[in-house]
Amino acid sequence: MHRTESLAPLLHLLRLASPSLPVGAFAWSQGLEAGVELGWVDGPETFADWVGAALDHGFAQQELPLLQRLIAADDAGRRRWNRLALALRETAELREQDVQGGAALLRLATATDIAAAAAWPDDEPISQLTAYALHCAQLGIAHPEAAIGLVWSWLDNQLAAALKLGLFGQTRGQQLALALLARVPAMIARAAAVADADIGLSLPGQVLASMLHEPQYSRLFRS
Repeated sequence: MHRTESLAPLLHLLRLASPSLPVGAFAWSQGLEAGVELGWVDGPETFADWVGAALDHGFAQQELPLLQRLIAADDAGRRRWNRLALALRETAELREQDVQGGAALLRLATATDIAAAAAWPDDEPISQLTAYALHCAQLGIAHPEAAIGLVWSWLDNQLAAALKLGLFGQTRGQQLALALLARVPAMIARAAAVADADIGLSLPGQVLASMLHEPQYSRLFRS
């Protein structure tokens, strides 16, 4: 294989990890806005704690193990893991974000000739995680690299939300990103060791923030 051909999965990963995907992702904060409103997140240090907990627990125990199985699964297995992914969204807002993000990535998959997208049942909601896995499976993006792209896309969205909420500036945000990304290799290794029966973890703070955000009077984000 020529060197330029071996770079194709990386180029596709960079495209999929863009903060512009899935379409509309910028409209959601995954509970962060409510955390700021409630005073739970009030600056760089508490933001790092908030995001770090999601990475160390939610991603390592749930999102990344699910992604690994979704990439490797056949059509039937993928639908089974997709149902679990959706069942693990603990509030109406978090589920709505996941379903809308999944639908946007599924439309993109259909438009860019991802074969498994055409076989997805019209009456079955698709998780954003599942739709992302459809792309990775066909484009030759292996799980470790796919996991890196997923983590970066999510973290970049959280940083953008924090900037809009006035928690810190651009330079401080990049310093935080460097510190948080240093955790990712060990996190991916832990995720690879999670057994099927152990997938799934609640983040009570994020869940409460999302629930309290639903009736929040003034807000920038949908979640």
